[in-house]
Amino acid sequence: MTTRQFRDRTKTVTRRFSWWFLKPCDVVMGVEKAMGLKKGEQIIKLGPIRILNARGEPLNAITQEDVVKEGFPDWTPAEFVRFLVSHYKCQPDKTVNRIEFDYL
Repeated sequence: MTTRQFRDRTKTVTRRFSWWFLKPCDVVMGVEKAMGLKKGEQIIKLGPIRILNARGEPLNAITQEDVVKEGFPDWTPAEFVRFLVSHYKCQPDKTVNRIEFDYL
């Protein structure tokens, strides 16, 4: 959903309902799509990132600063929450893993 922002390097925070094992200094590979691949499709690597911080928080606790860090500078926190709630079919107060990273 944010491949363009990752490639543009305007995204330095992501929210996931998984990846609870991440810790600072971990290095992982950003990919275009890892789940739901059809037979014959390959994972497209976008580049390595280093985890700076990972913590749980309610989705609707997102700040304007974090909306910008997610790569959506023209959106409000409410717009971003509606976007994720619509995509993931979850409640706005669901706990999400807020992951901050640097590009390598």
